[in-house]
Amino acid sequence: MRKNKEGRNYFISFMILLCLLVAPVSAFAEAAKIPSIQSLDLELRSAVLVEPVTGQVLLSINADQAYAPASMTKMMTGYIIADKVKKGEIFWSDVVTVKENASKTIGSRVDLANGERHTVKELFAAMLVHSANDAAVALAEYASGSEQQFVTLMNAEAKRLGMKQSHFINVSGLDRTDMPIPFRPQKLGENVMSAMDVATMVKSIIQDHPEMLEVTTMPSYQFRASDREPLVNTNWMLESNKDTKYKQYAYNGLDGLKTGFTDSAGYCFAGTAERDGMRLISVVMGTKSISKRFTETKKVLDYGFDYFELKQVVAAKSTPKGMESVPVKMGTKTEVPVLSEQAVSFLVPKGTDASQLFYQTNFVPVEVTAPFPAGTKVGTITYTYQIQGMDMIQEKTVNVVSAEQLEKAGWFRLLFRSIWEVISGLF
Repeated sequence: MRKNKEGRNYFISFMILLCLLVAPVSAFAEAAKIPSIQSLDLELRSAVLVEPVTGQVLLSINADQAYAPASMTKMMTGYIIADKVKKGEIFWSDVVTVKENASKTIGSRVDLANGERHTVKELFAAMLVHSANDAAVALAEYASGSEQQFVTLMNAEAKRLGMKQSHFINVSGLDRTDMPIPFRPQKLGENVMSAMDVATMVKSIIQDHPEMLEVTTMPSYQFRASDREPLVNTNWMLESNKDTKYKQYAYNGLDGLKTGFTDSAGYCFAGTAERDGMRLISVVMGTKSISKRFTETKKVLDYGFDYFELKQVVAAKSTPKGMESVPVKMGTKTEVPVLSEQAVSFLVPKGTDASQLFYQTNFVPVEVTAPFPAGTKVGTITYTYQIQGMDMIQEKTVNVVSAEQLEKAGWFRLLFRSIWEVISGLF
């Protein structure tokens, strides 16, 4: 009789699991009414607002169109330099001797002279804090032998990161005609990036080289001991700015990242801010004044923080809703209790009740045979959610693991179970 019950329970559990594969979790509920993008009255060429954890795009204006990025180019330059330091190919303390190309590079600069010597760390700070073009060139030449060899790395890295609309011809963001004539590339073209590509670059920096944010948050930097004044950060939105004329632009939680300007690019800014555990990435391109790039960034970030929030719908090490156990083979029991290995969060309209979110799950089992320890992977669950009125679907896949160990059943139990399964299959 006991074997009878065991086989029947196994069959029922399996049928319940199949039903769960297509079942929505709970009833739909949305909270905040999201205003239209048009109501923000943005004055710019392109823009994007992204929440990097879910990848949700909250705002998009010509976001996939390639435009001149100006000095936002230096984020890629900095990313590769930081990567080389991380790999041990170069060191922050290495001393760089400035060459002709850097000394003749115009625009925003720290007036590097041919033969002048500075550490990688000093040039890195000058490039990111003060947007120094000559510092960017000096770093590239030291790291790769020439600016154009470094540019080859930039284009390869852009491809690897999925920046489909990006192409670089230099490390500074200058227009081709503003580069020193002997050091211009032979092939025609200009630096271009889409707002979405810039956001991808920012996300990669945050994930792979968060130490760059420590530099971009510096309100000023004393480049040379002999300099009469420190270099001032070109980002007016930093709360740490000491200049009172910038206070009106200070933005709570903003810790980066990079400004840009050329005549062809207009005034640009890639910013990122974090509030209450939620980080947003904002990119504005082609504004018409130095102050506009910051006022428009404020509008974009406010839109995100005012109307959206991250909500956890599944806690780490919790039992997936409606799926307390999964079938297993050869064990002392025919099923084992399970846990979600990771937490799951979605970006939702602000004020949404997490318990009332409508999301779907898809369980993909992994065949598991006893014996096995607790924490053994028994499958994956993919959670999907879509904010009403938005095209993008948020998706998160997590491992499902056994909550306990399971020993292998004895041969007599396995034999009886097999016989019962054959009999059950006849009816």
